[in-house]
Amino acid sequence: MTDPANFDTRLTAAEARLSELADVESRIEEAAADAAAARHLAAARDRDVADLTIKVDAHRAAINALGVQTAARFDRLEARFDGLEGRFDRLEGRFDGLEGRVVRLETKVDAGFTEIRGKLDQTTAGLGLIVKLLSPGAEDS
Repeated sequence: MTDPANFDTRLTAAEARLSELADVESRIEEAAADAAAARHLAAARDRDVADLTIKVDAHRAAINALGVQTAARFDRLEARFDGLEGRFDRLEGRFDGLEGRVVRLETKVDAGFTEIRGKLDQTTAGLGLIVKLLSPGAEDS
């Protein structure tokens, strides 16, 4: 048979071992709960990252669309300014032509006035001579 003192020692050791195993089991359950919480948090983080990625992609698409739309508007605006610049260039050319015509007209008018002035001076001299010839006693002078 077995020794009762040895049995008590072995029983005490077995109970201590069971107590340690219960502590280990408790820690395993806590670790499992922590792991489950970590998986839950990781899944929530993954959902948040996915949601954020979708939002970033949507914003990027909106910004790119605005860029394309703005570029198209600037292209149309630039084309309109180019057309306006062409119209101003043509108008400036017309004014340059008009300015040349006015300068030529001024030259002709100046020449005409000079010619008329010369003829008027000749007429004045001729009339003065006629007056002198028709005046009595003009021969004496």
